[in-house]
Amino acid sequence: MEDQGIVRLYLQRSQQALLETKNKYGAYCKAIARNILSNHSDVEECENDTYLAAWNAIPPNMPRKFSVFLGRITRNIALDKHGYNTAKKRNYEFEVILTELEGCLASPETVETEYEAGEIANLINQFLYAIDEQARNLFIRRYWYSDSIEHLSKRFNISGSKVKSILFRTRNKLRVHLDKEGVNQ
Repeated sequence: MEDQGIVRLYLQRSQQALLETKNKYGAYCKAIARNILSNHSDVEECENDTYLAAWNAIPPNMPRKFSVFLGRITRNIALDKHGYNTAKKRNYEFEVILTELEGCLASPETVETEYEAGEIANLINQFLYAIDEQARNLFIRRYWYSDSIEHLSKRFNISGSKVKSILFRTRNKLRVHLDKEGVNQ
């Protein structure tokens, strides 16, 4: 079923919308959650919470791109679950990803409002559109979808050390870009 049809089912409050969403995007949502969470039952819970959140969000929200809408919901739920679980245990791979990005952005205390956070997001988007496609795709797959270096290496058919090198250079370029825009001062 096409995305517009699924959204129409949500608008009609048809429970079929949940089934269609699971059939089309279940694996996608699980992959996002799995890259952040290490526990299978947490991943399953996150997937189900995504469907509930979509049910509650449509209406009033009308997603422009349904897959991105679901991906964002899943990622946010998984990040919340990760934060909750951090007190008990750590997902080492995800902790590494967060550590890699620490040097690019100033501490959260310097971002005082939602507006500023939106401005930073716009600056990061500008930066991503200005770099070459491979670096952009690697950056997004690593820091949005939380893909492992090994997975990226296989997906892009390049060595793990090359993936690390591209990500390192991209993070440094992002840091310079944000510094130039006054974000990290």
